[in-house]
Amino acid sequence: MAYSIDSISANCYPGTTVLINKFDIHDEATLSEVEGTLTAAKSAQWLNAPEKDTFDFKHYKAIHRFLFADLYDWAGQVRDVNISKKGTVFCPAEKISEQADRVFLYLKEQSFLRGLAKGSFVDALVDFYVSTNMLHPFREGNGRTQRVFLSQLAQNAGYMLNFAEIDGDLLMIATIQSAQGVTDLLRSVLDAAIGLYE
Repeated sequence: MAYSIDSISANCYPGTTVLINKFDIHDEATLSEVEGTLTAAKSAQWLNAPEKDTFDFKHYKAIHRFLFADLYDWAGQVRDVNISKKGTVFCPAEKISEQADRVFLYLKEQSFLRGLAKGSFVDALVDFYVSTNMLHPFREGNGRTQRVFLSQLAQNAGYMLNFAEIDGDLLMIATIQSAQGVTDLLRSVLDAAIGLYE
């Protein structure tokens, strides 16, 4: 979870950095384990039968709500604290909605990446990945929400994007580099995980 936030106690149990949760788990490692198990099952469930296919910010928030509603009261809600992680400062809380409007309007103007040859599709997906990563609209669970959305987006555009084939540590390095404007590794990682949808 390891975010740096303006108020370290925001949404956390007093004196800890453990997010207040519906299971009343006060241990960070236990919460992380429960969260991982629940969201993995929920991710598969969503991708098997998506509840939305509008590919707008409401869709993005609906995925977060679906993945995390069993854990957090604020699932699907935009964060109200500023956060950073591993040296990356994400979109200020007060600008998230405005920035999200631009990011998702641009996606719509690109016809949700449909009709693109693979190289162009990968380029556009990298751009969208970087934009949504910098948006980081939720208090927790941004990466998992992003991966489910991108997988569904790829399928809608005629491609398969299998994050299970991507080394998590390599993706983290690529994501950190992309936040600094260097996207070569991210492009390579995503390109290797994308194939035509059959």
